[in-house]
Amino acid sequence: MTHQRDQDRFHFIRPENVEWRPFPAFPPEARLAVLVGDPSQAGPYVIRVKLPAGVRMAPHRHPEDRLYTVISGVFHIGLGERFDPDSLQAFGPGSVVVLPGGQSHFHWAKDGEYVTQVTALGPLGLDYVEARDDPRRGQAGAT
Repeated sequence: MTHQRDQDRFHFIRPENVEWRPFPAFPPEARLAVLVGDPSQAGPYVIRVKLPAGVRMAPHRHPEDRLYTVISGVFHIGLGERFDPDSLQAFGPGSVVVLPGGQSHFHWAKDGEYVTQVTALGPLGLDYVEARDDPRRGQAGAT
């Protein structure tokens, strides 16, 4: 039998063992944790995203379809190519948000820190609607 990356053996990840790291495409305060797979490669992956209170993710899009599961806090997400706080929808723990690839959207940790879990098929992509919003801008090798 052929298994997917990180799925060839029984194992588990407890919350206290999640390794949070900065991610160049996120605002500096945000964190990403890879739980299963390799988001830079083709194939399934599971990641978690943590935004501290008050942090915003400017309008952006991903080429891959994504399933967001809210783990903690309130996930505020809006659709469109400009940040519009009036169009945000709030999702609490246990909520699942289906985001088709290519859909422009934005997030805001409006009510405090939140953690979402993202399940998708890689490779992970993230393109900001406005290049000036991309934290990678100005870094060597940024695209």
